[in-house]
Amino acid sequence: MALNRRTAPQLYLEVREISRRSDGSIGWSDDGAPLDWVVVMRRFAQDQLLAPVAHAGGLSTPVIFELAAHIAEFHDKAEPRPNHGGAAVMQEVAATNLRILRDRRAAGFDAAQIDALEARIEEELSRCGALFEARRVRGKVRRCHGDLHLRNICIYDGKPLLFDCIEFSEPIASIDVLYDLAFLLMDLVHCGERHFANLLLNRYLDLAGEDDGLAAMPVFMALRAVIRAHVTASAAEHGRSGGERAAAFTEARRYAEAGAAMLRRPPARLVAIGGLSGSGKSSLAARLAPELGIVPGARVLRSDVLRKRRFGLMPEESLPAEAYGAAVTAEVYRELGERAAMALGAGYAAVIDAVALREEERRAFAAVAAKAGVEFTGLWLDTSAETMHARIESRRSDASDATAAVLQQQLQSDPGMLDWVRVDASGSPGQTLATARGALAI
Repeated sequence: MALNRRTAPQLYLEVREISRRSDGSIGWSDDGAPLDWVVVMRRFAQDQLLAPVAHAGGLSTPVIFELAAHIAEFHDKAEPRPNHGGAAVMQEVAATNLRILRDRRAAGFDAAQIDALEARIEEELSRCGALFEARRVRGKVRRCHGDLHLRNICIYDGKPLLFDCIEFSEPIASIDVLYDLAFLLMDLVHCGERHFANLLLNRYLDLAGEDDGLAAMPVFMALRAVIRAHVTASAAEHGRSGGERAAAFTEARRYAEAGAAMLRRPPARLVAIGGLSGSGKSSLAARLAPELGIVPGARVLRSDVLRKRRFGLMPEESLPAEAYGAAVTAEVYRELGERAAMALGAGYAAVIDAVALREEERRAFAAVAAKAGVEFTGLWLDTSAETMHARIESRRSDASDATAAVLQQQLQSDPGMLDWVRVDASGSPGQTLATARGALAI
């Protein structure tokens, strides 16, 4: 009750006693010998679980943003558990769950594929061992949810709520906050919602600032897929028959295949998207990111969001004009480069979303890629002043504070030599994405 009220007090109402009454009947009572206790919850519609919502195509950017904020706030307030987690525990988690996976022989897992999956997991665990320990020491292992998949989240009163956390095992729930998040990311990817998985990861990182743990996400997600694979197979073995059993075994094999996919490491690359306010940078970045690099896609670094974070604001809150002075802007662009370097160092692709109106800003982004030894592509979005004005006027609840006056100043500025790929952004978002894909050869 107490653990679940951390995230869903609206659903978890009270604990009540069931007892034998003086007349011998059983019911709610305080005057007889207690037989058991139950948690009283508020009922919600089953179609409001996030799993059916996702399968029906009902996810949206606002829901994902609300969910990311909910999880980030929960993790921030969760109690640290420094005596749990770390490299040795993750090794044990992997060994135990891979052994259980192998024991589910009826599911028809391909032995060679499981061998390859185990080898890659061991490789990633070795690579990330020092990171696991560093994050444990820094207090990133906390009393988390522990079972954060799509069926343990519901939409209630229009907002996502986490419920049914792991309450029976301190070790299972006392984990790195990113390992907690990884279950949900994996589940979203598995059900075909890679775009929303990428959006959730980026929004969470924007709010929680956990970029230093990115290198661990592939193995965290792979282990979550392994767990889901053997749990699904076990349920089929013990509780289903006929066609349902065969379908569940197929699903279990798909989870195992998803685990392998999480560990693939395409070459990291840096893409910078520049252009005047209203040219469509953020729209393109959000659509492009899921297609780049490691699952669920690139780290998107938006100058507007980083600027708000520096002032302790949520991305959609407005800043005063003085927050856009030259000194602050220089610091924001420096941080864009630093965080891009961090993502590239973790093996991820990165997408920088910033006006980048000055030559030195654009050169600095290219230098980040050169230092990391990865490919760099700069995309400059072109469209008419009328189109940019119209887009700015139509914005609602956006991280950008740009106004028509700001755009007018930009139009009068000289960007200097533009050696980035020019992209016509005057059409639909889909048309701009297609042009950008061509420029990036993806």
